[in-house]
Amino acid sequence: MIRKRLVGVVTVKDGWAVQSFGYHRYLPLGRPEILVENLDRWGADEILLQVIDRTRKGLGPDMALLERIGKRGLSTPLIYAGGIRSADDAVACVAAAADRVAVDALIRDDMDEVRKAGERLGNQAVIGALPLSLEGGEARWLDYRTGASEPLSQPMLDALAEGTLSEALVIDWRHEGTPGGFDTGLVDALPEGVKLILFGGLSEPETISQVLRSPRVVAAALGNFLAYREHAVQALKAAAHGVPLRPPSFHQTLRA
Repeated sequence: MIRKRLVGVVTVKDGWAVQSFGYHRYLPLGRPEILVENLDRWGADEILLQVIDRTRKGLGPDMALLERIGKRGLSTPLIYAGGIRSADDAVACVAAAADRVAVDALIRDDMDEVRKAGERLGNQAVIGALPLSLEGGEARWLDYRTGASEPLSQPMLDALAEGTLSEALVIDWRHEGTPGGFDTGLVDALPEGVKLILFGGLSEPETISQVLRSPRVVAAALGNFLAYREHAVQALKAAAHGVPLRPPSFHQTLRA
């Protein structure tokens, strides 16, 4: 049986892990590597580390952070997002600590580099991070650098259809940080056959169970909701009746 996943999200801004509300208001949480380590111990199936200010500042990936995390001996797969400008950047992230990378601006700027990253790492290691909203029943794709939203681009859809992007991280950016706010209409925003990771406003076990029952959804990603409760991952898995999740677990992280 194919197992669904619960992904723990750590959002980083100005070098610190933050609690984010719609990507425009932030509260500090602490050192990102500590939050990543906590999610590893608490039994998340995968961890998404998103460094949200690298591209805006014209910076590449936060390699220093990835190197610190790499020394912590995580057993949970790590997705890295933030500042990836080329296939070389993607490869460097995986060499440092990440198992996979998520790209957003690079999809818009240079699809050839996205394809090169897939060729070098394997397409399963490249995810499309898509901040979406529904406006008048139409899915709109936000360019966070300009604040403008536009229809889904054909090159991006083609990359998903052909498997260049192995999964789509669908981010409900309008409701990110809002408990119970996820717009379930976004599940159908992309064509059939695209594997979806959902993020933004997911917190209630009932909603998480609902979206995970969709054959299109392979994972639910949670950020703020997991930051303060040590057993939140286990509790969510226990509450998700009828959903083929990996069993809840707890393990110790080996420190370097």
